[in-house]
Amino acid sequence: MSDLFQRKPISWLTRGAEGDRNGLRRTLGPLSLVALGVGGIIGAGLFSLTGITAAENAGPAVVISFIIAAIGCGFAGMCYSELASMIPVAGSAYTYAYATLGEFVAWIIGWDLVLEYAVGAATVSVSWSRYVVSLFHDWGVDLPARLVVSPFDTIKLADGHEVNGIANLPAILIIALVSLLLIRGIREASLVNNIIVVVKVAVVLAFIGFGIAYINPHNYDPFIPENTGTFGEFGWSGIMRGAGVIFFAYIGFDAVSTAAQEAKNPQRDMAIGILGSLAICTVLYVIFAFVLTGIVNYHDMRGDAAPVATAIDRTPFQWLQIAVKLGIIGGFTTVLMVLLFGQARVFFTMSQDGLLPKLFSVVHPTWRTPWISHLLFMIFTGLLAAFVPISKLGNMTSIGTLLAFVIVCVGVMVLRYTHPSLPRGYRVPLSPLLPIMGVLVCLGMMVSLDVVTWWRLGIWMAIGFFVFFLYSRRHSQVAQAGDI
Repeated sequence: MSDLFQRKPISWLTRGAEGDRNGLRRTLGPLSLVALGVGGIIGAGLFSLTGITAAENAGPAVVISFIIAAIGCGFAGMCYSELASMIPVAGSAYTYAYATLGEFVAWIIGWDLVLEYAVGAATVSVSWSRYVVSLFHDWGVDLPARLVVSPFDTIKLADGHEVNGIANLPAILIIALVSLLLIRGIREASLVNNIIVVVKVAVVLAFIGFGIAYINPHNYDPFIPENTGTFGEFGWSGIMRGAGVIFFAYIGFDAVSTAAQEAKNPQRDMAIGILGSLAICTVLYVIFAFVLTGIVNYHDMRGDAAPVATAIDRTPFQWLQIAVKLGIIGGFTTVLMVLLFGQARVFFTMSQDGLLPKLFSVVHPTWRTPWISHLLFMIFTGLLAAFVPISKLGNMTSIGTLLAFVIVCVGVMVLRYTHPSLPRGYRVPLSPLLPIMGVLVCLGMMVSLDVVTWWRLGIWMAIGFFVFFLYSRRHSQVAQAGDI
């Protein structure tokens, strides 16, 4: 069983990081990396899950949930930055685990990242669909009701009857369009992302600036609603569960690390991209959540996948209602771009290592992108978006994210011990204290998630173990190279 924990030599990874003319192109600078992070972070977690978490878990204290989640992200973000500066290749936490904890743990985290990014992208696409439906309604166009929600969601028809949906077709459409853009090339996708990020941040600031005048102080009373007697339903347990759920809102910053092999100067710029985007978004998140729960009572947000649209509808600014909804739709588009980008890069790296079929590391001869991986996840994510409710998708993504963060924090401590002299463009301060704190905070949020979410993770991992022992162990390049 010892070969399960064979580690990939750092020399292999750094050699791959030097660049391959037949591989991915290095085109991203520090500002593009920060924009990539902001583009991935500000999205469904802010515009949709904020309202859901306030209604079901924390009330107005969702603000505290965001702060707790940000603390855990800060610890994990520093660990990601150190590892990305040491091992500047595609693959994110999967690659780091391979170098520190061995092949089996790397497979676990790689398979987990499939859950994180693919399910996360499906979650975002569902919210994108809801806001598009709302915007078209404002313009006097009502899309076919049963074709904009999953079969497990209900929607009210024009005659007042509630029916189950058939499939969420707008969600499928946006996933297909973004996937095709990513296949075309990272430079083109980065340009689109940068433009939309500027618009998205402007929309968030506009919502805060105009909405603050319409806050009803009574909506903050009580700020921490009394627990119902059930763990996770308000009170401090609700705040912790809320932090675990909205942790999904921060996953964009770790997707920056998947772009390490396409960064111009990854040793310097990865830390800027990861920590810079995280800092900007944390400030915006806390203020945004405070304003949102002040305008709309948390009770009124239960089951509302578009709470920001609800809040804006309570202001007299008709132009702002349209502008905010357009900005949010654009914002969701960049989140999808970042998540689908990250997923394809993880699969690309796992395929190069032999743990997945070589088909998934095929690079397009002209566009230099892993186009087959993109096509695979266009189909897989599209099916999730079409047929699974958003609340289930959000929880599944959060637990996958938290598991990845725990392994990254452990990886930093392991490499400090096994490779103390290896050059690091960024070093986590107060190590091992801060990485340990990152592990504890992330585990605390994982424990706070519901049992059903844990069962889903267990089933997904069981499928992954089957694939690993049936295929990956036999084709692993590390295993074929012998005991290293």
